[in-house]
Amino acid sequence: MEIAVERTRSQWFAQVSSLFSGVRLDETLWNQLEELLIVADVGVGPTMNLLDRLKVRVRQEGIRRSEEVLDLLKQEMVAILTFDGQCQGFDVEQRPLVLLVAGVNGVGKTTSIAKLAQYYQDEGKEVLLGAADTFRAAAIDQLEVWGGRLGIDVIAHQEGADPGAVAFDALEAARARDVDVVMIDTAGRLHTKVNLMEELKKIQRVLSRQECLDTQRVLLVMDATTGQNGLAQAKAFTESIRCDGVFLAKLDGTARGGVVVSIADELKLPILFVGTGEQLEDIANFDPCHFVDALFDVKLDV
Repeated sequence: MEIAVERTRSQWFAQVSSLFSGVRLDETLWNQLEELLIVADVGVGPTMNLLDRLKVRVRQEGIRRSEEVLDLLKQEMVAILTFDGQCQGFDVEQRPLVLLVAGVNGVGKTTSIAKLAQYYQDEGKEVLLGAADTFRAAAIDQLEVWGGRLGIDVIAHQEGADPGAVAFDALEAARARDVDVVMIDTAGRLHTKVNLMEELKKIQRVLSRQECLDTQRVLLVMDATTGQNGLAQAKAFTESIRCDGVFLAKLDGTARGGVVVSIADELKLPILFVGTGEQLEDIANFDPCHFVDALFDVKLDV
């Protein structure tokens, strides 16, 4: 995690930390903090929420020294980022875990699926993949290449086939083979394409009729480098379908990792996994305290 947030820490949050080095706790400090958080891609709304919460605590706790505010800031960031059961990812106790993976084309969705497959394999789980992104032949081919590298079977139909049928066949195969996790790739639907959103809803309905509602989850893949742009697209997904968590890809490639706070605050979704590099093993469970520690490079006292 430390390496993944190095660019963000060195360019922005090191400056945030320096704000609290013996200066007066006045309006100038608050204004400077607001500017740095917004530039780091925390977002205007989440930044104002964060500052409001900070000011309330400063007032209630009678804090006078600016150095003490830094620890409060970190605590409030952790609070925004924390959701129940977050650090455990998805439960695989009831099999199979049916994981629908959604996201706009170009966010690194297929690579993220491969990383997750490797992650579950390393935990000793049997994994199966379903190629329900049938709008692009390249998407099917790409998933099959990853499946071949990982030694994982991929359930696929031809280009243009019904994605719901692919999802159904993948679930049936998972049950027949007694696998632990079946991950289903879905089309990289842009938020403006209502018909494609409806197709994703259809996949959910098809799977729900197969008595797997309790084990069905939707993981939204986002690209950390797209910042507030990607957040706008993600909002369209959450408005159309029930999402259960976020895989934040390419966190190592951005200097504006503050978008993590924006995602949690605005989407009200837990970040469950982060991509920390280009290799298959570059995946980590998202831990809010660890993330905030890494941003400020100071251990958090909570």
